[in-house]
Amino acid sequence: MDYKIIRLADKPELKEYAALWFHEKWGIPLEAYRQSMEECLAGKTAVPAWYVAMEGERIIGGLGVIENDFHNRKDLTPNVCAVYTEKDRRCNGIAGALLHSVCADMKASGIPVLYLVTDHTSFYERYGWEFLCMVQEDGEDRQSRMYIYRG
Repeated sequence: MDYKIIRLADKPELKEYAALWFHEKWGIPLEAYRQSMEECLAGKTAVPAWYVAMEGERIIGGLGVIENDFHNRKDLTPNVCAVYTEKDRRCNGIAGALLHSVCADMKASGIPVLYLVTDHTSFYERYGWEFLCMVQEDGEDRQSRMYIYRG
């Protein structure tokens, strides 16, 4: 399988395609992705940052780094968010490659510790993440798992 991990900051022409792709996967308003990606492209800070895995001209996976992924622990920042791999491309190491890329990039930018909110158990541990605590998601009754990566 031939694909490339691309930082949106390196290919700003992908912004609209990436914003629409993430919007379709997660249902977060398109404008929220556009705004975050504009901040990413402005390059004033390391966060937010957005990454996509491209197979030819097709996005097959992606993730972002934002300050807070809609939870009550505002002190646990920044957060990897919107991790997604297309169903027909899963089990090929794409999510792991994306996670590795973002962790390396953030560490190079002086951010060695990252957080991630998920309902998955055992997936992120494969890539060096550790369960940290439960957090309350904004507008939700239930709690989700918070993971930490110490680069």
